[in-house]
Order: sequence, then C-alpha cells, then structure tokens
Amino acid sequence: MRGDYQQLVDEISSALSAPATLEDRDFGLIAFGAHEGDDDEVMDPVRTRSILQRRSSAAVRAWFEAFGIARAKTALRIPPDPAAGVFKGRICLPVRHRGIVHGYVWLLDDGHLTDLALGGEGTPPDPRIAQAMETAARIGALLADEARAGSELGDLLRELLYSAPGGRAAAAAALDDALRDSLRFTPGVPLTLVAVLPWDTTDTDAAPLPSLPGLLAACALPAGAGLPDAGGAAPSAAAATVAQPRDGRPEGRGTGSEGATGGAAAGRTPSTAPAPVLAALVRLRSPNSLTPAHTVAEHLLRSPRASAARAAAGRPGGDDGRTKRDTARNGAAAAGSGAAGIGTATQELTDLPAAWREALDAARAARAEPRLGAVAQWDTLGAYRLLTALPDATADPAVRPLLAPAHTELARTAEAFLDCAGQAGRTAQLLGIHRQTLYYRLGRVEKLTGLDLAEGEDRLLLHMALKSARL
Repeated sequence: MRGDYQQLVDEISSALSAPATLEDRDFGLIAFGAHEGDDDEVMDPVRTRSILQRRSSAAVRAWFEAFGIARAKTALRIPPDPAAGVFKGRICLPVRHRGIVHGYVWLLDDGHLTDLALGGEGTPPDPRIAQAMETAARIGALLADEARAGSELGDLLRELLYSAPGGRAAAAAALDDALRDSLRFTPGVPLTLVAVLPWDTTDTDAAPLPSLPGLLAACALPAGAGLPDAGGAAPSAAAATVAQPRDGRPEGRGTGSEGATGGAAAGRTPSTAPAPVLAALVRLRSPNSLTPAHTVAEHLLRSPRASAARAAAGRPGGDDGRTKRDTARNGAAAAGSGAAGIGTATQELTDLPAAWREALDAARAARAEPRLGAVAQWDTLGAYRLLTALPDATADPAVRPLLAPAHTELARTAEAFLDCAGQAGRTAQLLGIHRQTLYYRLGRVEKLTGLDLAEGEDRLLLHMALKSARL
C-alpha cells in the first residue's frame, strides 16, 4: 500500500517538475519525492522536519490550515514566510474522497510554478494541475480504503476490550481473522496495548492509522466508556458515564492480571471530568522488548489529536506542562497534562482486556506523577500499581478536608513530607521553605485531618490518599 502512495507522489512530482510530499490530514508523512538540484533553500526547515521526523508540528499544522486547506476542493497556493520557516512557496493539492479530506500533497515552488493556473471561480486549471488533482483523487481513494480497514480493526478491538468474559473468545477470534486478512498479524507474536490520555474524539471522520512499525489497530474510547464488570455485564452508556468519574473503568474495577475488582466507596464524587482515551494495539519483537510500544506512544503523544485534547483541557503545548514546579510535587494532577501507558506483553488476544487495564492505569499514573515520565510501563509503576486500584480519596472522611481547593498547599506539603520519609530537613529543602514553616503546615494538616503524623498507620493512610487523589 505504501509503495502505491510513493508511485503516485512520484507521478505528481514528474508531471509538475517539483518536489512533492504526501501527508495525511494529521500532517503525518506518508511519502515524498526526490529533491534534486543544489539549492539548499528548497529544503526549508518545515520540509526538513517533516521528512526527518515524519510529522509536522501542531504549530505548522495550524499555520497551513489557516489558509483553508481543510475546506479546499481545488489546488491552493501558499506564499513563502521565512519567519515561519517556510522559505519556498507551496501548492497544496487537497486529497479528498467522497467529500472527506484524507491528506495533502505539497509541491515546493522554486518560482517556475508561480504563473501556473490552479483553477477555480470559473477558470480552468492548467492541464498539469488537473492531472495532478486526478492523481490526488486516486490517493484519496487509497487512503479512504485504508481508513475503512483501520476503522473496522478499531471497532473489533473496542469490542474485545468491552467484551464480557463469556464472549471474549469470540471477540478475539473476530479480531484475529481481521488482522490476518490485513496482513498485519502473525499468530503467536507478542502484543501489548498503549493508552494515550487524553485523546481528541471530536473528528468523527475515519482516518488511517499513522505508518508506525508495529501499530496494528487503534480505537478512541469516549469519556465515561466502561469495561464489563466482574459478572460479565457491560454497563449501559448512561450507567458507564456515572460509574466512571476518573479513569474510563467502571466503579470498583481493580487492575490485576485477571481483572479482579477492587473496593469502591458509595456515593463517590468525581474529582475530574473523565477524558477520552486512545487504545493502540502494538506488535512487539519479543515479550521482553517494549521498544515498539514506546515508539508508538511517543509518536501518538506528539500527534495533533493528543495536542488538541490537551489544549481543550486547558494546557496547550507539546511538553505536557511538565515544569520544575511539577517535579517539586505540586500535589495535584494538571487537568490538561497528557501521558501514555503501556501494558504487559501477551501472546493471547483474549488477554488484551487485562493488558488494557494495565495500560490505562499506567497512563493515569504518568499523568499524575511527573517522575514517571510521559510514557509509563505498568511493570515499572511500583506503588502506583496498587494506588490505581484504590477508590477515590475524597471518600475518606479524614482526608477529605485536606483535599479541598483551599488547602492545596497543605496537601502538597504533606505529600512532600511523606515522600521524604518524614525527614524535615529534606522536605524543607525540596519545598524551598524554612523548617519552622514546615512544622506549622504539618500541624495544620494534623488538625484538619485528625491524623497523627508520628503514627505509621496514619502516615500510610494520608500518603495513599494524597497519591490516589491525583489519579
């Protein structure tokens, strides 16, 4: 399939005597033509990064989309702008199929295309542009077919992840058959799941999967979508929304390899709105090497869909808002931070629901704890493997007062103190405060909670609650 794209891009480059690239609608690189000549400026920074990183940044995407390329049905001319890293002008050929834009062909203009008629408003295009647009339409049909196949695989993956234990074998068999038909899967190879949180689900049109080694299928899961309970009954959409305040799992769901349920507090109050999440199925080279999963996770975190979701949550940008203050333990998860989690490897499709819970919990932990990094593996979470299974900390009557927004600084101080194993000197240095200030704050914590920080059990309760509250 990718060879077909390369051949069609080369046809366009040859017809117009201009270097061409093909990107999907999320600005992921699919194919590019040869760049000939000695003019270094023909490879401007935007084109160079697109080829070397196989993707354009969110800022570049926004800059080009401001010219209306997503709505265009004919070729558009994009002027150069050295300040934006666009040294050469471009002609954009929208790649459409049945009214849906699936990507863009970009032609670099070194000046010889300046007077080329693009058509529109009653003016016929130059025959070469007309030929190029016909080729772009053939590319659009291929991308639409690929998107359709990817959408079907995603639907089957979603069905497996939501299947009750009794229907898991049938759902796994259906996904197995589809993966074999797509020539993406060999039975017996190790697999894992990647969770990317949050994910933008506002674009409902099908889009092809990015061309990433090992990425087999993906599906976006809406906010509040639940997995089946221990009895095997999948919750209704309405019930799932109520029962899933934080993490995309039903109330009381645990995380063990068999998907055992954990405890749940009645009347639990959501601490944050549930965020849509992406599930990505990845083929591994060996059960002990999760490198392909890390590559997929890092790529997806840089994608426009992840960036748009972070921006919608109030934290735009590609660095997940991980600042030095985050590292200094701010005590509260940032609503707009983004993270990815990776489950353990398995060779059985029927084990994927358990791997999904692990991946999702790892993403939640990474989102809450900057020290875990933007991509976290389930098997390296340490204490967070247990913390992700705990009920909402706001349900505990002792800790609830400390978790009020008015006491954020006290909660941060208490968590830092407990992280430092109760060593006052280390805690004061970490927080940048005087030791007497620390003692004063800890006294207020004890008064608010009724807990004695000299007692091990009270410390354990408070430490777990503060960690859990950020999930």
